Amino acid sequence: MNYLITLVSTTEGVSEAAKVFGGDFDLNQAVAFTFFIGSMAMMGATAFFWLEMRNVSSKWRTSLLVSGLITFIAAVHYFYMRDYFTASGESPTFFRYVDWILTVPLMCVEFYLITKKAGGKLSTLWKLILASVVMLVTGYFGEGLDVSPTMQWIWGLISGIAYFYIVYLVWAGEISRLAANSGGAVKKANNILAWFVLVGWAIYPVGYILGTEGGLFGYDFGVDAAFMDVVYNIGDAVNKIGFGLVIYALAVSDKSESQAEPKVAA
Repeated sequence: MNYLITLVSTTEGVSEAAKVFGGDFDLNQAVAFTFFIGSMAMMGATAFFWLEMRNVSSKWRTSLLVSGLITFIAAVHYFYMRDYFTASGESPTFFRYVDWILTVPLMCVEFYLITKKAGGKLSTLWKLILASVVMLVTGYFGEGLDVSPTMQWIWGLISGIAYFYIVYLVWAGEISRLAANSGGAVKKANNILAWFVLVGWAIYPVGYILGTEGGLFGYDFGVDAAFMDVVYNIGDAVNKIGFGLVIYALAVSDKSESQAEPKVAA
């Protein structure tokens, strides 16, 4: 029975692709198709990260494990979000925030793991996690609950402050200083991940502003929710998979550097 459900689901995904690219363009079909492709991409990334754990040094295996966990959680949620969207035609805001409140703090954990050898403290980790939770919970209050435009603006402002606090930590705060002290591949990886936070994560506050009636001083931009779902789906895949690929590149680079170091004769 489960096999038949999976087969039907896969067939529907192929059908959606055919409708999008082989007939008249339908935004709703495009949304469903990006959910389908997103779930497959996330699951493929999970397999890659977990299988490659055996090919990196032991100190980076936890980082790759977390990278795979992030994409696995996202893949499962994307299956649910696609089913919800195709059944109701509505944006799966609640499921999306459930996904984010699990995966975004895990992405923050990655910063701690890569800077741990340079003196990263648990207090820094908890700052990142707390800021990410505040950012997401207040974002859901403003976007997912039926509140007034004024309250949407207030919740959005709090969420934005938490987001920029994370940006500060990875660009100029404790995380940035620890990575700079480490130098080499760790510094390079943190610089790339910092760009993911500044540019990649920016689609979420921008989406809030465009998609909620009170997102910016009570002004309604009137952006189609289906369009924002496409943007979110593509952004999620780039951010989550890209994060993991940067960690993987760091692990491979660090292993190569260690093997290249000359052995000192006793």
